[in-house]
Amino acid sequence: MACAFRRSIACQLSRILALPPESLIKSISAVPVSKKEEVADFQLSVDSLLEDNNHQSKLDTQDHARRLAEKLKCDTVVTAISAGPGTLNFKINRELLTKAVLQQVIEDGSKYGLKSELFSGLPQKKIVVEFSSPNVAKKFHVGHLRSTIIGLLGTGFQLFGYEEKLQSNPLQHLFDVYVQVNKEATDDKNIAKLAHEFFHRLELGDMQALSLWQRFRDLSIEEYIQIYKRLGIYFDEYSGESFYREKSQDVLKLLDSKGLLQKTITGNVVVDLSGTGDLSSVCTVMRSDGTSLYATRDLAAAIDRMDKYNFDSMIYVADKGQKRHFQQVFQILKIMGYEWAERCQHVPFGIVKGMKTRRGDVTFLEDVLNEVQSRMLQNMASIKTTKKMENPQETAERVGLAALIIQDFRGLLLSDYQFSWDRVFQSRGDTGVFLQYTHARLCSLEETFGCGYLNDVNVACLQEPQSVSILQHLLRFDEVLYKSSQDLQPKHIVSYLLTLSHLAAMAHKTLQVKDSPADVAGARLHLFKAVRSVLANGMKLLGIIPVCRM
Repeated sequence: MACAFRRSIACQLSRILALPPESLIKSISAVPVSKKEEVADFQLSVDSLLEDNNHQSKLDTQDHARRLAEKLKCDTVVTAISAGPGTLNFKINRELLTKAVLQQVIEDGSKYGLKSELFSGLPQKKIVVEFSSPNVAKKFHVGHLRSTIIGLLGTGFQLFGYEEKLQSNPLQHLFDVYVQVNKEATDDKNIAKLAHEFFHRLELGDMQALSLWQRFRDLSIEEYIQIYKRLGIYFDEYSGESFYREKSQDVLKLLDSKGLLQKTITGNVVVDLSGTGDLSSVCTVMRSDGTSLYATRDLAAAIDRMDKYNFDSMIYVADKGQKRHFQQVFQILKIMGYEWAERCQHVPFGIVKGMKTRRGDVTFLEDVLNEVQSRMLQNMASIKTTKKMENPQETAERVGLAALIIQDFRGLLLSDYQFSWDRVFQSRGDTGVFLQYTHARLCSLEETFGCGYLNDVNVACLQEPQSVSILQHLLRFDEVLYKSSQDLQPKHIVSYLLTLSHLAAMAHKTLQVKDSPADVAGARLHLFKAVRSVLANGMKLLGIIPVCRM
């Protein structure tokens, strides 16, 4: 596999450069198929080599690469070495490359790419990830809990709620209640006052308010679990901000004991973040009436999670509008003396524009999922090649979700993008539908010809350009996984899988299995099985369940 080839190249280089092979391995990368030099499977950037050696004056990199290439010798692994523009290029023995890659993909299965030397130096870590954070009783919005929402909802249910409707369709009814009370509050200031009082009672531990809120929370979570199940998501723990109501009071006491609280002229309590003591930058942690805020509860949650899990890092996946909030929370944790605040990270995401269902602008996630399933079922029914399947609804939902996920993950998470149903459901091009179609097609190939051919592979039968391109691309999987693990951007995996699907589609047209000699057919089946395995691995990492028929 890639790591064995990298090590072989690194060992050669280490003898010339007097450096340990381990320090060179991460500088040696598989060359992307789209940028392929005719002779290169692997490449070493001479610039990175010079940086690693702390050269005071950089030699001309081209000249340095040429002189290094002259010193290196070919062996049983490396069959050609050349200098490129600032790079050293290495070509691997073709039969060795073919045999090693196919063997490793099949042997490692779902762990292919993760057993690479790129990951071997990384310690096992405990990571807490907070994501999704829908509002309790608000399936219509994925923002964060706000006291106004809580208060309005509690007041609204007391004014406009019906017990039987709450039992039969809880979140829809609570949504209707919220819309009604929100509308009434614009004209009636007394309702806004009642809402504020309800939240205050909740903060003070009033049993009636707490009991009502607990019912909303339990009913909400029940429905969320069903929606998350459709997305293939299962949480280890549900702990909303309301869970930290009492603990937030402990945080306020702790901040006070450290002399970090200051009262403003309006009566609010703040933490000074200016660093100069002039209150030019503050974070409000308590209102004048003594109720806590979003920031207070997040501080309590962070401290509690550290006590509970002793995490190595904690990641908050939340929209980019929360950037300032998380900066302030992390800064306060540092001021409080928690060194582990450095291990907290906000991963921001952008806004999806123009998402509409046939019923109009999207309000409910459930509507989006239903729309995805419905449109995909129609598309599948209209295609003549669609195979009969036991559960077309489930297949349609899985393909549709793949379409949504790939559209969402193709670019930087931070980027906003314009949503398009037509683009999402294209069966050709860089889409999730194309990924699923490729996987299903390769499954069909295995099903048609069986796995009898896969015992003994004649690697000499896989030397066509299409085969070599696929093998070279499979070499890069560990690098792509490593890159995504470092910058927490799924786009690297998406791009890799789309390229692999296109390479497989081209190979499927030219590398016939049917009517080919047995050893050729067997070798090609083995190659396609490896592609399907890596496609499935990559899709699962993105939260996509691969389908075998569509």
